[in-house]
Amino acid sequence: MAAGYTKVPVRFIVFILFFYVLLQPCSSQSDVKVSASPVREIIRNRRQVCVDGTYDHEGRTCCLCAAGQYLKKDCSSSQDDRICDQCESGTYNSYPNSFKSCRPCTSCSHPNANLVVAEPCTIARDTKCRCKEGHYCTSNTGSCQICHPCTVCSTSIKEPCTATNNTVCNEPEGNKTTAIVVSVIVGLIVVVAAAVAVLLWRRKKAAQQPQAPSETTANGNPADVEMQRLIDIQPLLPQIAEQLAWKDVEHLATRSGIPGPAIQSCKLDHPGDSQEQTLQLLRRWVECQGKRAADNLVQNLRESRQIAKAEKVEEILYNKNPTA
Repeated sequence: MAAGYTKVPVRFIVFILFFYVLLQPCSSQSDVKVSASPVREIIRNRRQVCVDGTYDHEGRTCCLCAAGQYLKKDCSSSQDDRICDQCESGTYNSYPNSFKSCRPCTSCSHPNANLVVAEPCTIARDTKCRCKEGHYCTSNTGSCQICHPCTVCSTSIKEPCTATNNTVCNEPEGNKTTAIVVSVIVGLIVVVAAAVAVLLWRRKKAAQQPQAPSETTANGNPADVEMQRLIDIQPLLPQIAEQLAWKDVEHLATRSGIPGPAIQSCKLDHPGDSQEQTLQLLRRWVECQGKRAADNLVQNLRESRQIAKAEKVEEILYNKNPTA
């Protein structure tokens, strides 16, 4: 009996010790988790002390007040012991700040501004205004101070009035017709004025030409030798033009006072055909020269040191006019 009694407590003790050792690590891990949780909480709380940011005051860093609040007292011993107070009605602060007061809300009821409230003011947001119906504002910032009445079209509407753009009206049909008629009339006046100016210039030029003395032809009949040359030179102009270049005749026309537009018109009438351009300008020059065209042509060529061309022209003239 005594021996059996002593074996039972030993087995019981061993069993208890085994379970104690087995459960010891779990108990240790549980203790670590419990002890670590407050540490993480403290770190998290420290990081979230200034959720809206900070500002500097007398060498200390203080937490900003939240939107909709203003700073009543700066911090003294810790970052978050500053004192903030909520904005009063009619005032706001739209972002975290260290202002000593809140800003007054914008009013949309200015005289003649034509504004109405789009969104009312809150402690964290200013009033938003918009134009009254039938008004517009062209502000690029999106914040209008004054709205203008939309234009009322007397004709059909091309683009309707919006909050940022005025009405665009279609032009009346009568205005288009009037504009065309006016353009045509102005064009005709310009053309007539140019024609009158050229005519007056030709008359003045002809009046300045000296009168040649009257002579007698070979058959004994009185005649104007210079007029005879003018009549005979006309059929010879194509041959004479072949001996001259455009620049030669242009130089003659310019020296004789023929207007630049009249010279250029000869070129425009025959684009790409320099021979025909030269011939047309030469004919115009001969008409302006009058009775002394043949003599003046040869003389001008010699004065311009175009001796060879002057001799060619003389040969054409005298072969056709042996009595000249």
